[in-house]
Amino acid sequence: MLCSTIMFSMMHVCVRFLSAELHPFEIAFFRNFLAVIFLLPLIMRNGAELLKTQHIKWHLLRAGLNVVAMLMFFYALSITPLAIVQALSFTAPLFATMMAAVLLREKVRLRRWMAIAIGFTGVMIILQPTARPVETGELLVLASASIWALTMIVIKRLSNTDSPLTITAYVSMFLTVLSLIPALFFWQWPQGAQWGWLLFAALTGTLGQLLLAKAFAYAETSVVLPFDFGKIVWSASMGYLFFGEYISAYTIAGAIIIFGGACYVAIRERQLEKAANAGV
Repeated sequence: MLCSTIMFSMMHVCVRFLSAELHPFEIAFFRNFLAVIFLLPLIMRNGAELLKTQHIKWHLLRAGLNVVAMLMFFYALSITPLAIVQALSFTAPLFATMMAAVLLREKVRLRRWMAIAIGFTGVMIILQPTARPVETGELLVLASASIWALTMIVIKRLSNTDSPLTITAYVSMFLTVLSLIPALFFWQWPQGAQWGWLLFAALTGTLGQLLLAKAFAYAETSVVLPFDFGKIVWSASMGYLFFGEYISAYTIAGAIIIFGGACYVAIRERQLEKAANAGV
């Protein structure tokens, strides 16, 4: 899990660095396109069996939501300090629980609602809406997190019938096609070292996803999830080293509160899921 957080933070640095020369939408396309190339041997090895599904529309919906969230997130990375982006992105599990209660009619009891409320208190601490204008990038991260929460609900629906590898293969291919469309409006061919940075962004992003999947395969959510806070440590450190970004005490405090609420929600949901399965 720690290695996964390092990989994702390095990808974010690549996106931030490249955005000075390439539009974030184009960076998102190449991240998806090159990731498919990295995954191609795995897809080919599993053959046509991998692509068997009766829910192609759900896969397309998942990819559509995913690409909107990704474009918002990548654009936010180009204009917002890395630590703030990462801190606000921790709200995704909070949004997911709220949406599951509304859209899926899942029962969310008082303790989880309190954790959600505490988490969003952390958001207010970071944004300080009464002391300064809320930045566009900050709003984009929150919008991206809310859309990613919808994506998680769709993934949960698909995981009942399709394997993780099938879900990954479809989203990789659909994301490449869908992210090309907005990228074309800002297209310019990468030059020289830019190709190296794009390859590195795709490689670290892909490795981050694989390491994340392995982490949850090896250990319980309650053991693995707290280490995800490493993202804020690496983001703050890399933001300072590469871009001279300083992290405020408000951002640190808000990040801890948001992550604490999100962590409690995720672990509690896992406990309830295990209890339900044991009852079955």
